[in-house]
Amino acid sequence: MDSTAPPPEPGRRPHRATIAVTWGRPDRPGDPLNVPPVLASVYRTGGPVGYGRESNPTWAALEEAIGGLEGGTALTFASGMAAVGAVIDTVPDGGRVVAPLDAYIGSRSLLGHLAERGRFTLTAVDVADTGATLAACDGADLLWVESPTNPLLAVADLRALCAGARERGARSVVDNTFATPLLQRPLDLGADVVVHSVTKFLSGHSDLLLGAVVTRDEDLARALLLSRTRSGPIPGAMEAWLALRGVRTLAVRLERAQDNAGELARRLAAHPCVTRVRYPGLPDDPGHARAAAQMDGFGAMLSFECAGGRTAADALCAAVRVVTHATSLGGVETTLERRRRYPGEEHTPESLIRVSVGLEHVDDLWADLDSALEAAGRAVAQ
Repeated sequence: MDSTAPPPEPGRRPHRATIAVTWGRPDRPGDPLNVPPVLASVYRTGGPVGYGRESNPTWAALEEAIGGLEGGTALTFASGMAAVGAVIDTVPDGGRVVAPLDAYIGSRSLLGHLAERGRFTLTAVDVADTGATLAACDGADLLWVESPTNPLLAVADLRALCAGARERGARSVVDNTFATPLLQRPLDLGADVVVHSVTKFLSGHSDLLLGAVVTRDEDLARALLLSRTRSGPIPGAMEAWLALRGVRTLAVRLERAQDNAGELARRLAAHPCVTRVRYPGLPDDPGHARAAAQMDGFGAMLSFECAGGRTAADALCAAVRVVTHATSLGGVETTLERRRRYPGEEHTPESLIRVSVGLEHVDDLWADLDSALEAAGRAVAQ
């Protein structure tokens, strides 16, 4: 069964919302509308695939859609960390990596672990500080960037960082999980590689683990494919099918979640029990101008800090009822958590709560948060 993108009108590329819906579909008469989950480990000899660790039609459809959204060649992996690990593994032995102080704890943990073992040296930077980050790239092999960062929502100047890294001979990698390709295309801004936790916004329903790597460097794409085939962190066919189904609704999900996030950020910023809101959509946010210049929206992630410190933040997390107290992000449901509770988040303020804003009615979300903030205030007063 072939899966081919529908041809655009001559000279015109479809909008990404259309790509999300249409790419990765079969197009022959009599084909099903969607590629089904192909549950096969062995294929008959003579076709393009011989064994299930090499490829799968369901993965191929998902990869076509993600690649179309980011504008490159996509490879999917068994988890976001498998994708992260595959890219990090391209660093030469004894090389040097520049990475954010503020970034997903899984990525930082893997980088730190490999640096401690002597696999390479690691320099941690504030990626929102363009000059300091580029200075650290002198002699580096890889620049790892998140923007917006997790969980502090700092915004990096991707165009400047990617260009500067290339001038210094370093490959640039951008984790685009928070923004998604609907809001930000790092390859268009000069990045060599994009990574995603497909687990999050792309799939959007908190029911699977997958990762993706996207690049326009065909030699690198072939090397990553060979690495995936050899080491085996392949996606499951059912997970790929569910993820592609999630991608189909990405545009409408993200639009609603982003609208909710902007409204909640404004209300939280005015609340007496909140000392700071971190959301690049707020005009006074340090990353606002930069995000407005390189993104098509400000996203559905925000963080805020509670008056009353850790006690208040923990009380708020325990008090929510519509919002779910849980880790991870990017689902249809709104989730929150106090990030400092994890080892390795020592750079994060004690009272910082990261919120992944979902699709519920914003007034119900606000009523829940407002009530929980009142409960947090009472806990501090006791």
